[in-house]
Amino acid sequence: MNPATNGGPPGFEEAGNLRQQARAAGMDPDYWYAVEEVHRVKPGTVAEVVFWKHSIALYRAKDGSFHAVEDRCAHRQLKLSLGHVEDCRLVCAYHGWQYNGDGQRAGGPREHLGENCENVSIRSYPVKVRYGLVWLFPGDPEKAESRQIPDIPELEGPDRWACVPLTFTWSAHHSMVIDNVSDFTHAHLHRKYRPFVGATLTRCETVGDDVHLSYDTRVGRGRISGRFVDHKKLDTNHMDLCYQYPYQWSNTDDAIKHWLFVLPIDERTSRTFFLFYFKSLKIPMLPIHIPRFAMTLVLKVSNRFLIGPLLSQDQYALEGEQEGYEKHWDAPSVEFNPVVEAFQDVTVRKWREYLTRKAQNGSAYV
Repeated sequence: MNPATNGGPPGFEEAGNLRQQARAAGMDPDYWYAVEEVHRVKPGTVAEVVFWKHSIALYRAKDGSFHAVEDRCAHRQLKLSLGHVEDCRLVCAYHGWQYNGDGQRAGGPREHLGENCENVSIRSYPVKVRYGLVWLFPGDPEKAESRQIPDIPELEGPDRWACVPLTFTWSAHHSMVIDNVSDFTHAHLHRKYRPFVGATLTRCETVGDDVHLSYDTRVGRGRISGRFVDHKKLDTNHMDLCYQYPYQWSNTDDAIKHWLFVLPIDERTSRTFFLFYFKSLKIPMLPIHIPRFAMTLVLKVSNRFLIGPLLSQDQYALEGEQEGYEKHWDAPSVEFNPVVEAFQDVTVRKWREYLTRKAQNGSAYV
């Protein structure tokens, strides 16, 4: 947006300071992005996902495999996500044109088989499934194999830890989300649930595209949630975190961990995928740990009654921040936590690098 024409926040190139640039930046498409939970896309169905204002049709074939193509039919540009799935093909709702997972037109009504309809195709996207999430690579497909989805060894193999993803769509820019989850100066917002109490920043270091930080903070001190954490055996007074662009993670004594995967939809909308996982939890009031087979059920209950409501507080604050920024984008920036500026610096640098690369290569990708 151009403030000279509509009075709103400036676009990336017009921004006058780091915060304004961060709030207008997209995310580099040459990474794998979580776009949906696997169980939400049943075999034989299609869903629309959006990466930075680009609509993508994610469909699941009858055999359970996932595919992703541009969300448009080459014929009349109708969204293919309005169509349906037949076997391994996506069918347009308008004229019945069919596309395979590579984006090639692969059938349709006989009257549409003229020579102008031969060799018609749309763009397809690499797709993977991992950790109960569907991942897309919206950038240059030649880079898809060299970029890796983050490895989370605790969530793989026969002894994997229990994990139940939490997914939200928030009316806030992705940089605000990243600022929030690693800024431990907002304990006041969570005073009811007390996921952390007190916070002294002991490290803030940018290494390449990653921002590493540590806090001395008391973790898991909620009136209810704190009873499930074995504070006698775990060091819950320290937490390490990282903005591992474009992802974010935390680690408390190698026993309490989480990852956050953000899907940037546009300048004021983000989808968030939280993975919280625990090596073990204890039965409240007893020195007995919850059996591993019961951990998934415990996490489902925790997500609904503890973690979900806790994150809803962040949603409330972030959506308020987004609304406030849109009204007061030109107000002086008053920020006292250095991690926020470090995050924004990486976000802006990575987006500028992508824009430069796109201009030099004439790339058609996002």
